[in-house]
Amino acid sequence: MPLIQFITHDGNQYEADIEAGSTLMQGAVDNMIDGILAECGGALSCATCHCYIDDAWIDVIGPAKGVEHEMLDVVRKPKESSRLSCQIVVTDEMEGLVVHLPESQY
Repeated sequence: MPLIQFITHDGNQYEADIEAGSTLMQGAVDNMIDGILAECGGALSCATCHCYIDDAWIDVIGPAKGVEHEMLDVVRKPKESSRLSCQIVVTDEMEGLVVHLPESQY
């Protein structure tokens, strides 16, 4: 299980072991990571699992595409590194991934 680091907008850091094959969103919810609300449960319909991928990991994770890219139009303070964590499937290669969380999902 890759160990993923989540950093809140105010600098608090949390780590979670997330099973490969699970989504980043589900792993955050299962580990009670504040900042990922996941109101739609991963159905790609609410954007309350918005996160920022650390610059060092952008090439590994890749950009948002298709419907996910369109959904990012509704998030607060989108950035080039914005992704919806429900669309990121965790792999073993993501060991050490750093994810930044927005101040608010609304």
